[in-house]
Amino acid sequence: MITLSLAEIAEIVGGQTHDIPDTAVPVTGPVVIDSREVRPGALFAAFAGERADGHDYARRAVESGAAAVLAARPVGVPAIVVDDVKEALGALARAVVARLGATVVGLTGSAGKTSTKDLIAQLLTRIAPTVYTPGSFNNEIGLPLTALRADETTRHLVLEMGARGIGHIRYLTALTPPRIGVVLNVGTAHIGEFGGREQIAEAKGELVETLPPAQDGPEGPQGQDDGGRRAGGIAVLNADDPLVRAMASRTKARVVLFGEADDADVRAENVRLTAAGQPAFRLHTPSGCSDVTMRLYGEHHVSNALAAAAVAHELGMPADEIALALSEAGTLSRWRMEVTERSDGVTVVNDAYNANPESMRAALRALAAMGRGRRTWAVLGPMAELGEESLAEHDAVGRLAVRLNVSKLVAVGGREASWLQMGAYNEGSWGEESVHVSDARAAVDLLRSELRPGDVVLVKASRSAGLERVALALLEEGGATEGEVAGR
Repeated sequence: MITLSLAEIAEIVGGQTHDIPDTAVPVTGPVVIDSREVRPGALFAAFAGERADGHDYARRAVESGAAAVLAARPVGVPAIVVDDVKEALGALARAVVARLGATVVGLTGSAGKTSTKDLIAQLLTRIAPTVYTPGSFNNEIGLPLTALRADETTRHLVLEMGARGIGHIRYLTALTPPRIGVVLNVGTAHIGEFGGREQIAEAKGELVETLPPAQDGPEGPQGQDDGGRRAGGIAVLNADDPLVRAMASRTKARVVLFGEADDADVRAENVRLTAAGQPAFRLHTPSGCSDVTMRLYGEHHVSNALAAAAVAHELGMPADEIALALSEAGTLSRWRMEVTERSDGVTVVNDAYNANPESMRAALRALAAMGRGRRTWAVLGPMAELGEESLAEHDAVGRLAVRLNVSKLVAVGGREASWLQMGAYNEGSWGEESVHVSDARAAVDLLRSELRPGDVVLVKASRSAGLERVALALLEEGGATEGEVAGR
């Protein structure tokens, strides 16, 4: 974070200082919400959660070096006391971002947000110092914490923005107003909460509605571009998704389309998968073309790569450098298509961080591509928050596993898992080609008894299912090392 005194922070957040002998003391470290992450000069924000109250750890945070605590009540150690810690954190982020000269890139979508954010970060880091969302820190707490990691040297701030309802993204953009907004897709993730894809599109489109209008002329201080491009807002939209393409009418920013459509400004041609299941394509940009072969797995990463390429191109990166960076990029966030080969030749694909119908289909297709000539296993758990669509979507995923000739489907969990297995059975999965097990432990026991050298195992479910335990158990006993993880 940029250096601010405790007095300045108190003024920004409208708080009262308590037990602070000298309000001129500067905050020079990060803003954190976990007392174990405190470093000298940090600001510890105390949140009261369902299982723990950060106020109980205030003294520990100060003893570990925190300059003060941002709290909702006096805590007996140096503190700035506010009515609402979340609102105060957002106000602090808003003030810090306003003082920076960084270009803020916001992105949203139903699927692929984190993977695309990781790609954008890896491209822009080659141009100038870049701060980006760690993992999926994309809500009203995670986003300001990310923004507060930026300092005077930061030139790009890449922020993933999630939404569980109308107005959520608008709130986030008010904290960290983006100049570039990226919308990846409108799918069925969280459809049970939104009520339909049209409502999801309404919520995701709030990002482009808040962008500044397009302008002609040299860049101003809020988004300097070495290429001398036009100033103002830029909406980067998926040309292949009709609901996203339609968002062009909801923004005053300049629209840049990406995708495989002929009229896309940044597009891919000759898309194919290598024998290992890694995407390759010819990248076309307004300033040139170049070939890309990615280290990531699955054809779905082509769209993610094009979105990242569009952002990098708008910030002055030439096509050949974009192609090289995409070809060298790996995963920055755990449990997202992490591919590891065990010493016995078993390949484990850990994609257990989250799941929705779109990402499930993409992962299964990647498994099929990676497993050509090998036995393939799809260890799948429930997809959460699908509402009335849940049965149909789980059934469809089970059917797709059969259509892709996955050797064995292991459906893990309760009711939703039974729907996965039912879909596979109804599609023509006979005998032991599909099986329903109760939990992760049962899945591990099954795999231990039946895996053979050379098999490929995909593990995927919504985060609440905790299926990463299956992948980790297989890797712990298989002799895999961190250096053997592909695409990292």
